[in-house]
Formats: sequence, structure tokens, C-alpha cells
Amino acid sequence: MREALKEAEKAFSEDEVPVGAVIVHEGRIIARGHNQIERLGDPTAHAEMLAITSATNSLKLKWLSEASVYVTIEPCSMCCGALVLARVKHLYFGANDPKTGACGSIVNIANNRKLNHRIQVKSGILQEECSSLLKDFFKKKRQRSSRLK
Repeated sequence: MREALKEAEKAFSEDEVPVGAVIVHEGRIIARGHNQIERLGDPTAHAEMLAITSATNSLKLKWLSEASVYVTIEPCSMCCGALVLARVKHLYFGANDPKTGACGSIVNIANNRKLNHRIQVKSGILQEECSSLLKDFFKKKRQRSSRLK
């Protein structure tokens, strides 16, 4: 999770919502990602999506069935759906997302019995660090916005 936090810090420094993800396979990091929505002008350029693409390219496989994903915030429905489709084995995340979280906060795509795959999920990993990075980012955004008014 510390490596995912490093990715989130990169996003923060690039004025992107600070979310970071890493994918681990056989004990080593095979992919990293951080939000690049603003940079790429792409609403799908979430940390998890970029990391999934990188991991499947690295392994030259479409399934990540022996992989673990570490992400700083609870994945949204798009990202969680992609993690299910990639058949990720484990998902570890830091902060819950009460607005868009798809691992139980709003919906539970990660463990929906109607889907053909379920992910083993553990939340609250370095929760304070993950949460405070997000809070600092949005506080900075609000301050900048109020100065411009």
C-alpha cells in the first residue's frame, strides 16, 4: 500500500485526484498507476484501469487470477467491474468511498453473487494516510477556487 500511496502522491503533484494503485504478482510489483484523467482528458484513466492494462501487458495474459491489487481508495463501479472481469484474486484498499465505492459503500460489485467472479477484499489498509491525502487535495482545490472568486 505504501507503493500505491507513492502513486497517489504523483497524481497529487500533477493536480489529479490523488489515487494510486499497484498490482502484485508472485511477490513483485508488475504494474503501477495513478489517476491521469485531466492529463489524458479521459474519464476512464483511473489508477486501477491504467494499472490493469499495464499488468496484463506485462504478463501477456488477459486474466490476473493470481494477482493482488492495492489501491488507496475503494474502487468505483467502473474499476471494480474491470477488476472482476480481469479475475483479480485479492483487492486491498485504504479509504472507503461513500460517494462512488463499489466494494460495499454504494454497491458491492466485488462480491456480487450474480457475477461469475468474486474478489477477496480487505479494506482500511493505511486508511488514515490514504484518506488524508484525498482530504488535503480537495481542501487545496476549495481554497484555490475561493481565491479565484
